[in-house]
Amino acid sequence: MTQTRNKWVIRVVLLLAVTAFLGVSLIPILGAFNDSQSAVQTNTNNVTNSSSQDNSKLEDTIRGYELVLQREPENQTALKGLVQARLELLAQKENNKVENADIQAVIEPLEKLAKLNPQQTEYGVLLAQAKQQIGDKEGAAQTYRSILATQPGDLKALQGMVNLQLSQNRPEAAIGILQDTLSTANQANSLQPGTVDVIAVQVLLGSVYAVQKNSTQALAIYDQAINKDPQDFRPVLAKAMLLKEQGKADEAKPLFENARGLAPAQYKDEINKAAAIPSSTPSASPSE
Repeated sequence: MTQTRNKWVIRVVLLLAVTAFLGVSLIPILGAFNDSQSAVQTNTNNVTNSSSQDNSKLEDTIRGYELVLQREPENQTALKGLVQARLELLAQKENNKVENADIQAVIEPLEKLAKLNPQQTEYGVLLAQAKQQIGDKEGAAQTYRSILATQPGDLKALQGMVNLQLSQNRPEAAIGILQDTLSTANQANSLQPGTVDVIAVQVLLGSVYAVQKNSTQALAIYDQAINKDPQDFRPVLAKAMLLKEQGKADEAKPLFENARGLAPAQYKDEINKAAAIPSSTPSASPSE
């Protein structure tokens, strides 16, 4: 139960608190790698007979892109199309039938795209995730490092690197990476404003402390972020979620309300879900 709660804290806090700056660029590959089983279960009830036809079309599409790439190895339209088609084919398989070779087939064109587009770090991040998925943890870490060497404030790479370290039970390494980023943030931002989103990095750091059950340090980091920018909803939300997880609903409630008031409209529904008290827990209000 404790392990489940820890996973909930890190996933939800990282996702909600930094979504405003990460966008949704990671979702397609994450969905293909991790949610393929649910996708298949949803589809098989209605399109069982068309599944083989869909696979056949995807395989034809893949062969077409591969023929183009034989003539033009750096054709980015074909590389992107090949990645997308292979991901769609991956999503048709049940989770326990996805093999490393299937993911390796996605890695190869991703490596080319990352090399051809070093400023578009999404390709590198997706490449690192794919390597992690096949068990190449060092390869994934090296890919993240190469991104962070030139773009130390890249949130997608930072988040991916932190999650990689946590998956290996190396929270101190994750903390060190984030602390190093914060220690050099002022210099990086003075050279190029906006290089490091200090608030987002602080929220990530606080979340790692929360996973370690070091709630005192986590709350202190969140408070630092809140004091730095009282108008930023992310550390307020992260603190509220941690307090709720500790069973301190009364302390969390005004923070959720504050976060809801500060957040852009598109995040308010998710904040409401995060603030909701399970039906099994009565919401007592001793004084109105």
